[in-house]
Amino acid sequence: MPNNQPTTLNLKHELMKVRGLKYVPEFLTEVEHSYLWKEINKEPWLGDLKRRVQHYGWKYDYRSRAINYSMYLGELPAWAQSLARRLYKDGYISELPDQLIVNEYQPGQGIANHIDCEPCFGDTVISISLGSPCVMDFINTKTKEKVDALLEPRSLVVIAGESRKIWTHGIAGRKLDIFGGLKIDRRLRISLTFRKVIIKTCSV
Repeated sequence: MPNNQPTTLNLKHELMKVRGLKYVPEFLTEVEHSYLWKEINKEPWLGDLKRRVQHYGWKYDYRSRAINYSMYLGELPAWAQSLARRLYKDGYISELPDQLIVNEYQPGQGIANHIDCEPCFGDTVISISLGSPCVMDFINTKTKEKVDALLEPRSLVVIAGESRKIWTHGIAGRKLDIFGGLKIDRRLRISLTFRKVIIKTCSV
């Protein structure tokens, strides 16, 4: 990233508009980041979406937006369990996460604005960023207000409260972000999304 990147203070000021959202820069150390990058890339990737993904704990059905007992894959791998316990112990989530989706974003790839399935998952969704920075869009479903947030590598975002229920979040499919007047080229990015499954058949 450029040395004159937008400050963390400015980023937090923008995110304060999205109630319930918490941004934690440098949640991971550089050593932890490198370790996770290597561990994740040792595992097989699924190519059933436009982007590559890995599912742990429970597989999520994107088409029906549902989870049921048949989708249980087993316990999270050791590296993911360690992160899940840390998130719970440090108070970022009130229940120990038992589901993880790892998404890989090549430059130009994104994800449509959405609200994570409310009947499927608990009140908190947590995303950890590895690799390239990118801009995530938050849109209020009632007022249509839009807030852009720069997600830096090694950062953590907690989506809870109003940000979980009335704000969508997504990443535009582009190779270049403009944030705070700066141009930021996208490179390879990996995100880790931790959630607590509500164990029942559900669809929305």
